[in-house]
Amino acid sequence: MNQQGKLVVITGPSGVGKGTIVKSLLSKNPHIFLSISATTRLPRECEINGKDYYFLSRLQFEEMINKSQLLEWAEYAGNYYGTPKQPVLEQIEQGKIVILEIEVLGANQVKESFPSATRIFILPPSMEILEQRLKGRGTDTDEVILNRLTKAKEELAVSHQFDYQVINDILENAIADVEDKIKN
Repeated sequence: MNQQGKLVVITGPSGVGKGTIVKSLLSKNPHIFLSISATTRLPRECEINGKDYYFLSRLQFEEMINKSQLLEWAEYAGNYYGTPKQPVLEQIEQGKIVILEIEVLGANQVKESFPSATRIFILPPSMEILEQRLKGRGTDTDEVILNRLTKAKEELAVSHQFDYQVINDILENAIADVEDKIKN
């Protein structure tokens, strides 16, 4: 099956299940490619350059910004994060569906730099369930969870600006719904 490649942006608040949905899509669909982000932060112990991230110096990253070689980028906690344009374009030219799993801010930048991208916003069933999921991870302090919930409310307020909204209530249904939106 030779299909035309395309760019799909999957976004939503922290804890909504974006990563779980994307992992499932990748395991079931060999024609889907997950874009690798670039960052200026140092690699963590188990991370591999070119697999987990492209680890760049601040100078290299700023050069990419200046040459418009990023689909989107932002600075968080003193480090740059962004999506290199070239690998994404190469995969699309090969007929692959490229998924960007990124923050809402980056997803809005992609609309500017790649208007034909399909943008999907993953919603929680409710704020209460989102809070339960964040607490259930056991990785964040109460203060971090509170900050994530505050940011989630801001992000949810703009969810209607995306091409599709998918509620991640029953995981299998959300995965099927996202898959359906990607194939359209």
